[in-house]
Amino acid sequence: MNAAKTNAARLLDAAGISYELVSYSFTEDDLSVGHVASELGENIEQVFKTLVLRGDRNGVFVCVIPGDFEVDLKVAARISGNKSCEMLHLKELLPTTGYIRGGCSPIGMKKQFPTFIFESALLFDYIYISAGVRGLQMKISPSDLFAFTGAAVYPL
Repeated sequence: MNAAKTNAARLLDAAGISYELVSYSFTEDDLSVGHVASELGENIEQVFKTLVLRGDRNGVFVCVIPGDFEVDLKVAARISGNKSCEMLHLKELLPTTGYIRGGCSPIGMKKQFPTFIFESALLFDYIYISAGVRGLQMKISPSDLFAFTGAAVYPL
């Protein structure tokens, strides 16, 4: 399947960063990273999900974490300079980021939010992130993703 370029892909093209778009089949019933990893034939540790959170002090920020990992809200708050944080409400996701659940990319949101990528990403030559739509992943070098997003490391 030849996928149309997403906004995230166009931004990487403009920056001269290499990546590969990989499509997969999905259903509304299963938007899990486990399903994505299975469809891609990859380890879930290499398929990252993009979570958007709101801190009590600094507002919206982004955590990019492995598919088999749950965000620790205390750690996320601390690394983002907040006292506490919570997941952004689903109804706020599209107006805030321009993306929908299951298709949220850390690249190309409406605004560049502070971004934290889980440090295990650096263990791999490449990881997968959402390309900005359901059914399409982006295979990218973690170092390129860190550099492009200006992300900080989300520590273990």
